[in-house]
Amino acid sequence: MVWVGVIIKMKLEIKIRKERAQDSSAVEQINKAAFETAAESKLVTSLRQQARPFISLVAQSAGNIIGHIMFSPVTLGDESAVKIMGLAPMAVLPEHQRKGIGTELVRVGLDECRKQGFGAVVVLGHPDYYPRFGFVPAIGFGIGCEYDVPENVFMAIELQPGYLNNLQGKVKYHEAFESV
Repeated sequence: MVWVGVIIKMKLEIKIRKERAQDSSAVEQINKAAFETAAESKLVTSLRQQARPFISLVAQSAGNIIGHIMFSPVTLGDESAVKIMGLAPMAVLPEHQRKGIGTELVRVGLDECRKQGFGAVVVLGHPDYYPRFGFVPAIGFGIGCEYDVPENVFMAIELQPGYLNNLQGKVKYHEAFESV
């Protein structure tokens, strides 16, 4: 078994690893518990079936899956050669939130995207949470979102310095997001 990352916080040992097929039921339950509807859970299932490539990681403690993060490819306007991932969804069981698990999932996930040769990652998320990883409003790069959202919640991070220079347009998420 290959562990992608490990954190220890508040005497809770957490291991971050790639999701395996047998984790799908636990990942479904985590997303249902963390969000108000089952939409994110259905999204994960659709992305697993339709998106290539994708990155899916889990946080495990004492043999139990307690967190999950997924990255899937996005497109940027007519730029077919760009390699950008979208971070979504990310979920941690409510009883394990605010213990650094989500932070470690994001950190390890960004590292995995970098290792796989992606130049940038975008996220539609909380403007007080994602900047700690280096995300900034994507509009600063000349990049917009296909969804009508406030500029400060659609963010990007360059995994390769200067990757987004001279690129502009709207990011389109995988078609599986249309069912959410």
